[in-house]
Amino acid sequence: MARSNRAAVRSSSSQARVRRGLRGTAATATAVFVVALAGTSPAEADSAAPVSGAGSTWAQNTIDLWRAGAARHDVRVAYSATGSADGRKQFRDGTADFAVTELPYGTDADDTPPTRPYAYVPVVAGGIGFTYNLRVDGKRITDLRLSSATVAGIFTRAITRWNDPAIRADNPGITLPDLAITPVVRSDDAATTAGLTQWLDHEQPAAWSAYCAAAGRGADCGTTALFPTVPGDVALAGSNGVTGYVALPANNGSITYAESSYTLATNLTTARLLNVSGYYTTPTVGAVAVGLSTATTGPSGIVDATAAYTNPDPRAYPLPLVGHLIVPTAADDRFTASQGQELGTFGFHGLCHQQDAARMGNAPLPPGLVRAGLDTVRRIPGSSLDRDQVSDCVAAAAVVLQNAPQPRACDRMGGPPCDDSAPGHRMATISTTLEPGALLLSVAGDPHVELPTPVLDASGEFLHTTGQLAPVTVTDTRPGDIGWTVTAQAGDFADLAGNTIDANHLTWTPTVLNHGNVRTVTAGDRIAPGDGTGLKDIRTLATGVGPGTADLGAGLALDAPTSTPPGTYTAVLTLTLI
Repeated sequence: MARSNRAAVRSSSSQARVRRGLRGTAATATAVFVVALAGTSPAEADSAAPVSGAGSTWAQNTIDLWRAGAARHDVRVAYSATGSADGRKQFRDGTADFAVTELPYGTDADDTPPTRPYAYVPVVAGGIGFTYNLRVDGKRITDLRLSSATVAGIFTRAITRWNDPAIRADNPGITLPDLAITPVVRSDDAATTAGLTQWLDHEQPAAWSAYCAAAGRGADCGTTALFPTVPGDVALAGSNGVTGYVALPANNGSITYAESSYTLATNLTTARLLNVSGYYTTPTVGAVAVGLSTATTGPSGIVDATAAYTNPDPRAYPLPLVGHLIVPTAADDRFTASQGQELGTFGFHGLCHQQDAARMGNAPLPPGLVRAGLDTVRRIPGSSLDRDQVSDCVAAAAVVLQNAPQPRACDRMGGPPCDDSAPGHRMATISTTLEPGALLLSVAGDPHVELPTPVLDASGEFLHTTGQLAPVTVTDTRPGDIGWTVTAQAGDFADLAGNTIDANHLTWTPTVLNHGNVRTVTAGDRIAPGDGTGLKDIRTLATGVGPGTADLGAGLALDAPTSTPPGTYTAVLTLTLI
């Protein structure tokens, strides 16, 4: 039988408590959202607006963690995850004080830079991983290894079957099937596509140029955010789209690329990529940080990741992706030194809390990029950092490199597979009896979420605020590959005077915080502001298949009408696990 528990999400303290450890085949939890609209008019609220930014959806969870941390020091930062391209546009047009992007201005022909002075601050990193679905007689191949030449052959359609001699050369000792390869690429403009194509153009220029010409893009398409497609490719939008396609059992033989946070969250197998030292590595946080330890920044602050492609450290992962803040470097009538002080403090907080990025499945920046980022933060008008602060941040970043493990001997090029079928290994069979198990839902820690006082958005139509849903943990101890789904539905916000904010103004971006040991966990679809029904309709937070424990979260956004009277508004969100 389902049980329920209460959690509170509010802008002040709450006495609600959560009962942990629900048992049974279904469970529900209710979350009470409280948001305070101070006793001021919308115009007055706008005059005290915090620094606001827009951009990357990949970096959103990490940015929101830093926003919450900075808020404890009275630094208020608003952020809308509208995509990197839109973030660059908003910063250029002056409707955002900063942007978050993986790509610099000019990647696309119509992506013209701003006229005001600006610079890039590296803040978050990850790897571009190759997730695949490959089975032989129903058994998954879990230790696929690929060189840059083999990857280029697969995604340029020069290699079309899994038993191709090039793939066999990367994988001695593994029986590969005579099965067609289905490359799955992004159909939308994507930083991961730009990162992949830059790497292909740098590492395998002849193969990439020939493919670009064959796809009708000319032989010099180089780095592009829109993948050139040919017949046989499957093109889908978003990281969830491409990884979701590969996750389907029916799509045996498919392979795609995505940010390492997505490849890890889906719990799909990720190929090992050959580095210059002759070791096949995966995009773990340590391997990505080691790879980026040789990366440099130019005068604008943008990271040149090409040095990571040939980093000689045997631990290095050779295909990184870096997210940047785009920040003003001069005050004007749209950005004051007072705002610069706020933004500078936020940038300092992010660079000095790189462990938060690791919690989100991303990689912490290495010391050199942390120092370069802090140097750029100093250029923000009104910001100030002392030398001791910079030194402490750099020293903390160095710990990641020191602790990154060395590769295994079997990861060496030409070595046997890293599993129990390799020569010299023996296997033993152990049996046990499984009990029926249970499906459990709990909310981690203090479930109260504080939504800051909303501020007028750039359009002037809504009062906007964002926050994070308290982490939700699903534990499935049932044997077998039984699926589960977590859904949510919100009621309207109301204050003591009877004023309301319709629940259709509450939206979210679900995320898998930690896939744990669950075989497959997939976040639900993002509900964009202006969707029309928002969380008033039943929406999916995540789905999973297989026993284990996973942690889920969501970035929340509320766009209250500007006509909303001041007050403290409360709404109830019901989470259901079945």
